[in-house]
Amino acid sequence: MMTALSFSVLDLVPVRSRQTSAQAVASSMALAQHADALGLARYWFAEHHNMPSVASTTPSVLIAAAAARTQRIRVGSGGVMLPNHAPLIVAEQFAALEALAPGRIDLGIGRAPGSDPVITHLLRQSGTTGDVERFPAHVQDIAAMLQPDGATVRFTSGGEYGVKATPVASGSPTIWLLGSSDYSAQLAASHGLPYVFANHFAGVGLERALDLYRSQFRPSEALTEPLTFLTANVVAAPSADEAAERALPQLRAMARLRGNKPMRVLETVEEALAAASDAQEQTLIDAMRQRWFIGSGDDVRSSLTSFAAQHGVDEIMISPVAGAYDSEPLDASPGRMQTLDLVVA
Repeated sequence: MMTALSFSVLDLVPVRSRQTSAQAVASSMALAQHADALGLARYWFAEHHNMPSVASTTPSVLIAAAAARTQRIRVGSGGVMLPNHAPLIVAEQFAALEALAPGRIDLGIGRAPGSDPVITHLLRQSGTTGDVERFPAHVQDIAAMLQPDGATVRFTSGGEYGVKATPVASGSPTIWLLGSSDYSAQLAASHGLPYVFANHFAGVGLERALDLYRSQFRPSEALTEPLTFLTANVVAAPSADEAAERALPQLRAMARLRGNKPMRVLETVEEALAAASDAQEQTLIDAMRQRWFIGSGDDVRSSLTSFAAQHGVDEIMISPVAGAYDSEPLDASPGRMQTLDLVVA
């Protein structure tokens, strides 16, 4: 029997027309505080690089800022793209975050680069952190270094060397594996870790990924049974018409991304309504609209509840993709706040 459905937030820190990065970050910090006040379960920041419409480049920095502005909500990464980082650095950052907000930190880890090949090359210039084949070992290394006893490096010539992410840890973040493929589901299952399929981005493969994770799950010290939730792109408004308008800027941006067209800052609602989409973009928009949750608060909440029941989860992580009207303040996101208000109410 399912328990009451809970909600969380995934934030890419969207940047729209005429908005600065400072204003976009301020908007997201206000949204995190709002989510905390509403009683939501967790608030995660993504990692993407060199995208005109995304200011979420450094999850650890944003997590620290959000943790300092909230009281009870869990804050974390959705996720840290591990091939871009040395495992020790990730462990140290999240050990420090756990010390700042004990018992409230989630470390979501992904295997994708989070950007294009040029940026991936720049991220990896300083070392061999991009060794994707060692991803499973790196996850295990991070988990060990985050424990109070730390990890042990054993030399082939003999001898040992202790490594701790922080000198005297009193707790450790919860590690989640993230992905949009069979690989990530099976890896999470074999390691006995919580798992999240990137449904908000992938759109296909959800059922198979959850089945693989649940059927192959091996209990661990961290987790005795499978733990997962669903992500979803959501826009809720007082009317279906307003919701459709607010969804359009992000739908058009995602259509450009999937169509391999140059990216730009998010349009306002008025700019999106005035722009024309070619046949390819419109086909992509129509397909995505069918998978997103767009409508009045009651309709969206009902659809999300059915979606959760269908897949046997009791938590939905909302990516609130509501766009902004020209008249709305640049340092706030009324449409995204409204989405949370109407879904959670």
